[in-house]
Amino acid sequence: MKFVTFLSGGQERLGGIPSASGKNVVDLTPSFKSLHDVLSHGQLNDAIAATENGEAALALETLELLPPITTAEKYFCIGVNYANRNAEYKDGSEAPKNPSVFMRSRESFVGHGQFIERPPESHQLDYEGEIVVIIGKEGRRIKRENARDHIAGLCVMNEGTLRDWVRHAKFNVTQGKNFERSGALGPWMVPLTDDIDLTDLTIQTRVNGELRQDDHTSNMMFPIEFQIEYLSKFARLKPGDVIATGTPNGAGARFDPPKYLVPGDVVEVTCPVVGSLRNEVRDEIT
Repeated sequence: MKFVTFLSGGQERLGGIPSASGKNVVDLTPSFKSLHDVLSHGQLNDAIAATENGEAALALETLELLPPITTAEKYFCIGVNYANRNAEYKDGSEAPKNPSVFMRSRESFVGHGQFIERPPESHQLDYEGEIVVIIGKEGRRIKRENARDHIAGLCVMNEGTLRDWVRHAKFNVTQGKNFERSGALGPWMVPLTDDIDLTDLTIQTRVNGELRQDDHTSNMMFPIEFQIEYLSKFARLKPGDVIATGTPNGAGARFDPPKYLVPGDVVEVTCPVVGSLRNEVRDEIT
């Protein structure tokens, strides 16, 4: 089953897609304010039951989807986490001892089916497909062996990046990672169940149908459970917090010449356990 956040009448609403229905949605808003609220109040199992027992009266294809979580306190991003990605850096760099971490803002993301926007300041908009975990239980200094207990579910991300703007300063990438509406998050959250192996997930990115990125979480230098252990050493992880777990090689900047996104391009990020996040690119309307 899945949870979606959608827009109706100018208001955000929470929907659930029952396991037996991939195309119809139960409106959960009368009982639950938002997915973030569900997680904050420890009501995930209640929301799952309400979805499975509710009336799936809304057609998914008619809904304007937003990111599953629109009000997270923290959006963590792990950089250069796949072994092949590290090998892209032709500087003789060794495998890192600790993960690279940066933050994104909620305004930098759109939902499934919405336009990703290329800003007028740069035409070097790039894609980065990533598997995302959403925290469901608060914790600090979480042990790696207990990390799964703190995960509510999974979604995927196109961690859109303005390549020249990540090089505007010597030691940070924040500028190029936070242009408004430059990335996407979704299409929904799939609750983490016992049969989902976090070390056995595939992530792929296609641009206009062309496969650009294709990798497997078994190739992560820092597995997802380790990321939770590491991040929780310096930050208190809270329900609704988002962790983008890293992107494989094959981003547009690594081609010769680079293949940056242009208006009309369609980017699709897929993890079979979750589904596909699809967005078209347009120039920002200023």
